[in-house]
Amino acid sequence: MNTAVDFDCQTCGACCSFSSDWPRFSTETDAHLDSLPPHFVAEDEQGMRCYGARCSALEGRVGSSTSCSIYDLRPDVCRACTPGDGACLQARSSFGLV
Repeated sequence: MNTAVDFDCQTCGACCSFSSDWPRFSTETDAHLDSLPPHFVAEDEQGMRCYGARCSALEGRVGSSTSCSIYDLRPDVCRACTPGDGACLQARSSFGLV
């Protein structure tokens, strides 16, 4: 079985491209939310703006080279994502990366 050390998020990006329902705001403070660039926030202000299933803050090509353009400001749900956990494996599987 793979462990978290086997996964390099910067060559993946699947979790940021898997579901537009995933990057939702939940435990962020108002100050944290106010610090996010508005063009990355969904119109309903409940999460990150997505294009299809892909988070608008994701740069690069999934499965090749990716980065988060707001990494230091990313929502709590993104911070809680753990390389190699169930959600990670499901997202990677949807892109044929597992």
